[in-house]
Amino acid sequence: MIALLQRVGRAAVYVGPAAVSRIPRGVLIFLGVGKEDGEADIEALVKRICGLRIFDDAEGKINLSCEAVEGEFLVVSQFTLCADLSRGKRPSFDPAMRPPEAERLYEAFCGKLAAATRRPVRTGRFGAMMRVELENDGPATFLLYSRPDRR
Repeated sequence: MIALLQRVGRAAVYVGPAAVSRIPRGVLIFLGVGKEDGEADIEALVKRICGLRIFDDAEGKINLSCEAVEGEFLVVSQFTLCADLSRGKRPSFDPAMRPPEAERLYEAFCGKLAAATRRPVRTGRFGAMMRVELENDGPATFLLYSRPDRR
């Protein structure tokens, strides 16, 4: 699994003209689920994200977690993070897990993140064409892999 985290002042997900989710200050997570991923990958990412200190403290030092600043999480499924760009000009999406298994793992990730952080976890709509609106705070963007060999 691949998680692209963005520290945000606010974020929202739209399907068509309607907002399906929005958060104030917090972390927007784009989650890519690969065909080799499973429960252990969920556990590894949730463990890394839970308590991850990516927010500024009173001295301006990156030292506080989303939980500490009472932020929220917005998780958006993003199969394109799993794309293979090693050849040619067109990405191959073969490494991405196919639905419905990818959707099951995405939902499990969201549930485990909510349980571990005890913070609100909002979601996009799996498989939908979404428009994501965000105010990147920093900007601060972090890339996490569930397994070191996936980089």
